[in-house]
Amino acid sequence: MNTEQLPQRRGGLVALIALIVLALDLATKILAVAVLEGQEPVRILGGAVYLQLLRNPGAAFSMATGMTWLLAIIAIIVVGAIIWIAPKLRSTGWAIGLALVLAGALGNLVDRIFRAPGVLQGHVVDFVSVFAPNGEVWPVFNVADSAIVCGGILIVVLTLLGREFDGTVSKRRKQSVAEE
Repeated sequence: MNTEQLPQRRGGLVALIALIVLALDLATKILAVAVLEGQEPVRILGGAVYLQLLRNPGAAFSMATGMTWLLAIIAIIVVGAIIWIAPKLRSTGWAIGLALVLAGALGNLVDRIFRAPGVLQGHVVDFVSVFAPNGEVWPVFNVADSAIVCGGILIVVLTLLGREFDGTVSKRRKQSVAEE
């Protein structure tokens, strides 16, 4: 394949989407702290969603609660890996998926660095609880968490479809499609 046939690089798309989602995450966390601090959960959408401020020292499902510093280091590694691969991306789908993961990792990393109780120990601001308050049905989350999950799902789907980050379709996928 000559270079004239290669799809355009998607590093700029990664940066644009990541910055937009990161800004949305930070803005919603600032708003949640300002409005929900010390308040009872706010029931919206007929109880399908509750807005409630929680500060999470761990990961989803309250895992690794005492290991905030480790979660921060993992986020730094994820951010570095995505920044390293971004210039090589030629797939729009991969660019979107990685941008969402990047924005989510950065959003929660900002909390872990700049929020109490201290650097690399800060608690993440979570404020969305679905179907019941207090995370009784599903863990309380934020925009960054949603971005990580959506980006991760998109990356898994692309992988299952044989879509490579460089814009090509894997040989395995081409062979299985041809055999069908």
